[in-house]
Amino acid sequence: MIRTHVLALSGAFALFLGSFCAATGVAAPSDTSSTKTAASKDSKAKDSKEKSKTDAKKTDAKKADSKKKDSKDTDHKGGAKPVPVGSFGDWNAFLAQSGKEKTCYALASPKDRVPSGLPRDPAYVFISNRPAENVRNEISIIMGFPMKDGAEARAEIGNLGFDLVAKGPNAWVKNPAEEGQFIDAMKKSAKLVVKAPSIKGNVTTDNYSLAGFSQALDKVQKECQ
Repeated sequence: MIRTHVLALSGAFALFLGSFCAATGVAAPSDTSSTKTAASKDSKAKDSKEKSKTDAKKTDAKKADSKKKDSKDTDHKGGAKPVPVGSFGDWNAFLAQSGKEKTCYALASPKDRVPSGLPRDPAYVFISNRPAENVRNEISIIMGFPMKDGAEARAEIGNLGFDLVAKGPNAWVKNPAEEGQFIDAMKKSAKLVVKAPSIKGNVTTDNYSLAGFSQALDKVQKECQ
């Protein structure tokens, strides 16, 4: 997902840069007939100079308005954009803040997906903290494909198993009271296995490495106390 967003941002910036260069580049001069008089040339040059001044003023005004708008957009939206606050093994920690409200999460993508040839969107596991909502260690799983609502999905950590509830491409621990046990098991184990059937009936298995999970979660707790 982060990577996809980063690539999307890079593509948007490249388009903007291309447009900016095209808009501010020097245009090729028009052909001028040799039969035109010097007076005509001087007149056109004077008109062109005056027009350039007028255009420059308009451009400056537009730039000023654009900067004000960009500044407002940044103030309004910038704080809500997730920013990386740490990378630990196969896990990353992120912080998103809007005003005084914070959301922190540890995130990882699967190291291995079975069957490997089945076309799917990227999958992720999130562990989220939202202090303003009194939410701690909320476990969310994105499977990367739509599942049948109520499908029998399951997570396995070591010798422990947890039933998941599925809706669309998302899954959560079926019994919220087991989330603490789920987190503790992740801290002590090396691998998380998530199994779920797609809406078409294909059963998939995603294998997550838990290397760095404890450190990423500690960072999340520190950023969103």
